[in-house]
Amino acid sequence: MSDGPAVAPPPLLIACALRIERTALRSGRDRGAPERYEVLRTGMGPRAAERAVGRKLAEPALHGAAVLATGFCAGLLPGMSPGDLIVAEETRDPRGTVACAGSALLAEALARAVPGRTVHLGALTGSDHVVRGQERGRLRAEGAIGVDMESAATLWTATRGGSAPGGADRPVAAVRVIVDAPEHELVRIGTVRGGISAFRVLRAVLPAFYDWHRSLLLPRR
Repeated sequence: MSDGPAVAPPPLLIACALRIERTALRSGRDRGAPERYEVLRTGMGPRAAERAVGRKLAEPALHGAAVLATGFCAGLLPGMSPGDLIVAEETRDPRGTVACAGSALLAEALARAVPGRTVHLGALTGSDHVVRGQERGRLRAEGAIGVDMESAATLWTATRGGSAPGGADRPVAAVRVIVDAPEHELVRIGTVRGGISAFRVLRAVLPAFYDWHRSLLLPRR
């Protein structure tokens, strides 16, 4: 007896800001990729992310797409190291908070994809500038464990943007690789070029993203 027609998974949109991030993601593609997915380079900063993601999600081919924001970030907790990963349970910016789907499952999948790397679960906050010094301490005191300039804007646009049909029910997630931490301050983004561990980690995480995407079809508990 048939269980009925198979339900097609939604498309997957993976959004990153920088050329080096997109290069890492494209060089790490795996056979487990979903049939319909795309890596979008948004450009740097929240406004660029909003524009690029809003335009992309308005395309009919990506109607209902799951959205995963990724790339590099600054870690806020003492003891964090370059190459550690942050899985957002929520993203925050001045407009509010967006809850992420399947964060625990995604963290487990990342631990399998990059064994030996520490995976941190918590709140990822957004900024419109590079955060340094005392501002890091303030964000940490507010409960954030990491900060970047695009994840919060990407997920806000995906779930609440006027040009993103179906946004309210859209599954979203954010995964960031730490390149900058309290004991490992990054002077400029150009120093991540040339084989730094964060690039290799980002190249290795795609199988975990695919596992998260496949999990969206599982019954909710």
